[in-house]
Amino acid sequence: MLWIALVLVYGILKGVREVVKKKSLEKSTVMEVLIVYTLLAFLMVVPDYKNAMGVEPKFLVFIAFKSFVIFVAWICSFKAINRMPISLYGVLDLSRVLFSTLLGTAVLGEVLSGPQIIGLVFVSAGLLMLKRRKKENKGNIGGIERVEAKYVLIAIFSCMLNAFSGMLDKILMKTVNSSQLQFWYMLFLVLMYVVYIAVTRTKIRWNMVFKNQWIWLLSILFIIADRALFIANGMPDSRVTIMTLIKQSGCVVTILAGKFVFKEKNIGYKLLCAAIVVAGIVIAVL
Repeated sequence: MLWIALVLVYGILKGVREVVKKKSLEKSTVMEVLIVYTLLAFLMVVPDYKNAMGVEPKFLVFIAFKSFVIFVAWICSFKAINRMPISLYGVLDLSRVLFSTLLGTAVLGEVLSGPQIIGLVFVSAGLLMLKRRKKENKGNIGGIERVEAKYVLIAIFSCMLNAFSGMLDKILMKTVNSSQLQFWYMLFLVLMYVVYIAVTRTKIRWNMVFKNQWIWLLSILFIIADRALFIANGMPDSRVTIMTLIKQSGCVVTILAGKFVFKEKNIGYKLLCAAIVVAGIVIAVL
């Protein structure tokens, strides 16, 4: 089905984006990346503004609310990515499956089939393995580098907010098209970051941040991935619970990047956790 292919594209690009976020933060601060990243992404969708007009005011309010959810989620995720191994973040990010499944069944009334329940069990098992303490590696959890607890909690909170945003996408795409949602969502997001920077008086090194090529790449990947996801959400037969599982295919990208790009350790154990999660995704989709 086309919507499954589109969501798979989103998932893979999402994994690449996490890697690019990490690289962009090597040269710029969290808020520098966020403001320029969202600004560039918005400017890329401005040429499509004619297709974005005609949204009823009440739906603009809902889109603004979605933007606020992502505004907070991105601040949390960027802070977490900046302070933990990208491979660990990639596996923790899989926790959004649990939140999205809960929202899909409780709010949207989606019913889980037998294979989907089995797949969810596999996903949960892979996540729980990260917490297993190995006797031969007392300083680590699950053989994974120790990270401050607050950054783990921040990452999980970001996953919860992203899952909530995914549910809002499904609801909004019943009444607005992908061009409308992307344009207004990005506009509101830019305004929110501008207000945040002005109120907190956050210093932005504009001359340096625009020279960070990773931010430009991040913006391009974001636009392509989100458009694919919005189109998939607009298809009547797409389901939030299945879409969320497929999105997690990007975790493999982040784990492999941890080994080959950032030279992180304990990749084998993380791949094992991810393999169990991916097995759950395959079972749920097939």
